[in-house]
Amino acid sequence: MAKILVNESGPLHGTVQISGAKNAVLPLMAATLLTGDTCRIEDVPDLADVKVMREMLKSFGAEVEELSPGVISVTAKEIKTTVGDSELVSEMRASTMVMGPLLARCGKCVMPMPGGCSIGKRPIDFHLDVLRAMGAEILDDGGMLIAKAKKLCGTTFRFPYPSVGATENALMAAALASGTTKLLNCAREPEIVELCSFLRSMGAKISGERTGTITVDGVEKLFPTDHVTAGDRICAGTYLAAAAAAGGEIEITGVDPVVLVEPLKALRKMGAGIRISGATGPKARIGMVMERRPAGVEIDTGPYPGFPTDLQSVFLAVEAAGSGESRFKETVYEARFEAAMRLAAFGADVSL
Repeated sequence: MAKILVNESGPLHGTVQISGAKNAVLPLMAATLLTGDTCRIEDVPDLADVKVMREMLKSFGAEVEELSPGVISVTAKEIKTTVGDSELVSEMRASTMVMGPLLARCGKCVMPMPGGCSIGKRPIDFHLDVLRAMGAEILDDGGMLIAKAKKLCGTTFRFPYPSVGATENALMAAALASGTTKLLNCAREPEIVELCSFLRSMGAKISGERTGTITVDGVEKLFPTDHVTAGDRICAGTYLAAAAAAGGEIEITGVDPVVLVEPLKALRKMGAGIRISGATGPKARIGMVMERRPAGVEIDTGPYPGFPTDLQSVFLAVEAAGSGESRFKETVYEARFEAAMRLAAFGADVSL
């Protein structure tokens, strides 16, 4: 997209159904490589990264079919190649997560170093370290990662930092590994919980995903499954933030309020009226009323259940239109404050 033209429109009003979470569906799609049977995933968002992942699965030999809008089936009956397509890998950082499934099922993979968004260094050391701990040999040959393993084996591994992507890669690799894998200091994001649920429905033996210590007992084979993707908490937080900045009254559906505890807490401090009605879980309805300029807040990002780093720049924009002084501390990605400088170009009073 070359440009976005925004016109002043006043307060926002209406109801929005939140789509499936991109950060959840990408590892789910990667996990379909663990079985030769057909898996069906519903509420798949129509996003660029999802399209890249679809093409990547096809490049390995999987059949990917769109059954209806937002519903896909993946059948990886035969893995024809374990070499990642350089062009596709360069477009999406999440391409790294196919390494675990390919090593677990085929015992080898060759992947170019991943591309993706520019929010910091985002090294993949943790991904490689945990796979090595499970018995994989991984070499960096001029920017190409060459990995092989006769059979991945269970291990005990502590992540130096609760990396979401590395935890996901380890879970998928461990599902078909020989023996028991114990992962310590794991990420606890809702996307991790969802991936564990997806793998369990395929026959994996996994426990502890909400605690930071996950145990996986490897199995010989995984089976097909159907799954409905959970609502996107970052998308939901963005709509709520838009109403906080512009004022008005909105309602969002399709996302569990439990995964929005910290964003909702921040919105209440800004002066928003929040109401949660209906059933618990994704059937709940979150209503918000904002009748004044947002008050100043203090927000520190952090791994879940902390405030999500993906909403930091969004809430920063809200407070640029706020009535007081706000302080943001970013603890996840060192280059995540680029939006602050862009806001300054609009006249926002921002200092780092």
